[in-house]
Amino acid sequence: MTNMTKTSVLVTGGNKGLGLETARRLGELGWTVFLGSRDEGRGRAAADKLAAGGVDVVMVPLDVTSDASVAAAVRLVRAHTDRLDVLVNNAGTPGHIVPPAEATVEEIHPVFDTNVYGPIRVTHAFLPLLQAADHPRVVMVSSGGGSFSVVTDPEQPVSKMHELAYSTSKAALNMITVRYAQALPGIKFNVATPGEVANRKFAATDMNNHTGALTVTEGTDSIIRLATLGPDGPTGTFVDRLGPVGW
Repeated sequence: MTNMTKTSVLVTGGNKGLGLETARRLGELGWTVFLGSRDEGRGRAAADKLAAGGVDVVMVPLDVTSDASVAAAVRLVRAHTDRLDVLVNNAGTPGHIVPPAEATVEEIHPVFDTNVYGPIRVTHAFLPLLQAADHPRVVMVSSGGGSFSVVTDPEQPVSKMHELAYSTSKAALNMITVRYAQALPGIKFNVATPGEVANRKFAATDMNNHTGALTVTEGTDSIIRLATLGPDGPTGTFVDRLGPVGW
């Protein structure tokens, strides 16, 4: 069993990018990191890299689109601990950036399966472990592209990115987070975007071919802040690394 005096976190999509950097930063705080990865080989390589740096890490095979995979992940985590302090729902996909006029259900569905149903599937499965913690937190990794205030601002680059799947999936994730926060006051549910909305900057990741102006470390600042909230911290909020973001 995991040392119960240590804070524990599960990070989905933890084998690269924002997920891996989140895992590294929380691991360096002395936390036990359950590193979720759909690709087991990449997940083990990422976990080995963290372990070499002194992080207490357990690789968890985890495909957020699969009920069976999520159930197996719960069993694995339970073999190490009887509670989970923090869940970071980071796994996501951009889709193919298909223009709305050309978008079909076949294009939209897999994006929602990962970005919307995935966080619901994982959160529901891990609720008992979260509720066993003293002050549990759930961080949903969203995007400024999921904000109505951002998308309708003509000065924001995303307002000119004409696609349907990604932005709508993140808008749905934002609402899901608020509804969880309202219904489950014993758990802090918050949304992080890895960018600077006011400055129209985003983090460089594989998802944007590393074209962002912010480093992956800077991109995780908002995630880390929400993951490390104290018992009196907020719930049902949407933030970037600079502060609150308009819904």
